[in-house]
Amino acid sequence: MSNSAFHPFETRLACLWPPAEWQELTVLLAVSGGADSVALLRAMAALKTGGHGRLCIAHFNHKLRAEAKHDEQFVVELCKQLGISCETGSGDVAQLAASASEGIEETARRVRYDFLQKTADRLGARFVVTAHTADDQAETILHRIVRGTGIAGLAGMSRSRLFGSATLLRPLLSVRRRELEEYLGDLGQPFRNDPSNADRRFTRNRIRHELLPLLFEQFNSGVTDSLLRLGCLASEAQEVIDALVDELCEQAVKFKNKTSVEIDAAALTGRPRYLLRELLVLVWRRQLWPMQAMGFVQWDQLSQMISENRTTPIVVTKQIFPGNVQAEVRDGLLRLIRTP
Repeated sequence: MSNSAFHPFETRLACLWPPAEWQELTVLLAVSGGADSVALLRAMAALKTGGHGRLCIAHFNHKLRAEAKHDEQFVVELCKQLGISCETGSGDVAQLAASASEGIEETARRVRYDFLQKTADRLGARFVVTAHTADDQAETILHRIVRGTGIAGLAGMSRSRLFGSATLLRPLLSVRRRELEEYLGDLGQPFRNDPSNADRRFTRNRIRHELLPLLFEQFNSGVTDSLLRLGCLASEAQEVIDALVDELCEQAVKFKNKTSVEIDAAALTGRPRYLLRELLVLVWRRQLWPMQAMGFVQWDQLSQMISENRTTPIVVTKQIFPGNVQAEVRDGLLRLIRTP
């Protein structure tokens, strides 16, 4: 099929993520029923002109609104019309959030991604795809600035990352939301509007509907593009930092098992505290230790334990960190042991 047979947005998506890279594989696309995910679904369905791979859809019902069942029905029916299989899941997010003592936004994301990963594993999907846009990226970066973040956080959402046995991919991070809505308008394709996206009780919605418009109107009409540039620069800087940290890890870290790590403090003499903190973050990630309760204060305490023992091998009082990780400096080594 010639390129002239495709809509301009479909052609753009084909450049952002060439069909040759996914048509022979099983791809799981997350579709809420909103404009962004429906646009990505329609475009991928149009581009799937060959290959032996499967395009599958996943929809998760958070049960936060009475209308949510209609969103699910809409997605299921659209998939039937397109001849694409649809996997559905649900969970009482409000009840789960209350029992876990965490916010509804955090719980919704956690259970949704858990559903996506389990579904991908069951289907043998090579890619799990979401429809996050450039606008979502700008909102994420601004949210992290307001909440407090480091360079890695300023980079925003990554285009791709490991996701269980699959790869989580966000091919639309350079595409503005209005482009997707225009595409759906050209197709005459309806979509669902989630009224909770306008609920100002949620921080993300206040950023979208209050803070960003305020910055646009009174400070910088190009604020979204500025945030996206900041994210790109932070991502490039983080790549350099990651390479340095990987080298330090090879030189100074010994992973004994899943619950025990030793770090040679003397081998890290002269290294900036920032790199030490990033090294510790890497250790936590590789060990799959819980990181949610670890903040700047905890990472800095650990880096200080390394710094204080670089030249003088003294015993430091043991400290317990979130996740039951015990840190002890002895004989020039920082020993980290996680207990049940």
